[in-house]
Amino acid sequence: MLPLVTLVWLIIIVLGIWMFHTEKKLRVENISSQISLINSRIIAAYDSNTDPSDFLDFIKDYYRQNPVYDDIRMSVYHTGTLIYQIGEPIQVPDTRDLKTGGVASMGDIQFDTNESRRESNFYYDVIQSRDRKLLVYTMLPFSPEVVAASSASKSIYVILISVAILATFIALAIAHRIGKNISMLRDFAMRAGSDPTFVPSMAFPRDEIGDIARQIVKFYNERSTSIIKLKREHKVAMHALEEKTRLKRELTNNINHELKTPIGVIKGYLDTINEHPDMDEESRRHFMQKVGEHVNRLTQLLDDISSITRLEYGSKMINTEPVNFHEIAFQAVSDLETSGIMGQMIFNYDIPVDCQVIGNSGLLLAMINNLAKNSAAYSKGTECNLILTDKDDEYLHFAFYDDGIGVKESSLPHLFERFFREDSGRSRKKGGTGLGLCIVQNTIEALGGTITASNREGGGLLFRFTLKRYIPNS
Repeated sequence: MLPLVTLVWLIIIVLGIWMFHTEKKLRVENISSQISLINSRIIAAYDSNTDPSDFLDFIKDYYRQNPVYDDIRMSVYHTGTLIYQIGEPIQVPDTRDLKTGGVASMGDIQFDTNESRRESNFYYDVIQSRDRKLLVYTMLPFSPEVVAASSASKSIYVILISVAILATFIALAIAHRIGKNISMLRDFAMRAGSDPTFVPSMAFPRDEIGDIARQIVKFYNERSTSIIKLKREHKVAMHALEEKTRLKRELTNNINHELKTPIGVIKGYLDTINEHPDMDEESRRHFMQKVGEHVNRLTQLLDDISSITRLEYGSKMINTEPVNFHEIAFQAVSDLETSGIMGQMIFNYDIPVDCQVIGNSGLLLAMINNLAKNSAAYSKGTECNLILTDKDDEYLHFAFYDDGIGVKESSLPHLFERFFREDSGRSRKKGGTGLGLCIVQNTIEALGGTITASNREGGGLLFRFTLKRYIPNS
């Protein structure tokens, strides 16, 4: 504020000094021009052979009525002889050293010997006719009235002081407004730097600094929101990482547990055979048959673990292409009937011949086989069905269901978990690995679809899943 006010006062002072001298100069030039005009009119009348007496009488009467010019003096000489005068006669010893007009001091021009006043300065003008016979002297001594008329008006000081005071108040108001904005911005910066939970609520004025402050607050809020979002995303990522680590650890533990059972059984049968070399052939054949069954179960378990690993960690590397899902279903039914895995259960399917999906033939075939094997092993039903239920612009909707006993409602959320068995003892006896439905879910999700499980109202288990629809380019 102080530099601003100082600058304003300095400008006003300089302007005042300039105005004072300019007005004074104009007033002096005005008086000088009045005197010069009188002399010029007299010389002009003389040059045109006109009697200047009437004009001189007019000048004498006119200026006597003006308090500024009432002491004007004039002497008109013709060939050195005084022919007309106003006031005391003016005697000039040598006019060569005298300028034609302006302001002079005593000593440049002498009054007659009867002059008793001694004015120190005066206005004057000296002019000659072209034939150098007529010489006119005019002077105006510095009386108080002349001095006042030659000086700048005091109203200038009043105006300048008024302007200076007004400018000071304006500067104070501007400084106060700017200072208030800066103070609010400083408080915001200090609180924002010390309090990470600070939420700004300042109402900045509608001016340039206010606009800048609001923009800074906007950047601060966006930064705070970004930090909160990053922290939240980091927390979610850490939770996902921890969950992934937990699942890996759980998978490892489950795999170890699941591998121990067939390996232990295999080892037990082989040890028994080795410890009894004289075992009869029928018992030996029975034991070797059991070893083969558990070797097959171990092989199936390792294959299933490999499939899950490939689906979970290499889903982006799975090759997909247009696949006729009707043909996949037909091949699955044919393979299942040939293998005899379905037993007495009938597998029906109702899929349109031109049902095209985006998928992988091997994975889709394995998925249908796993669903069918699960129904055959655990549903206790007589048939299972695979049908197309709906379609939209992006997906085809399918349903796989059986007419069996279904599962407990509490078991539904866990059906797709690794190694989950509703009845673990009976499931192992049936040769299941506990990974079939997990492979089904991972297959569907790797191909961009979804799958859910629920109990049917009429009995049995219902799986609803979607696959991406293939639409040929027109």
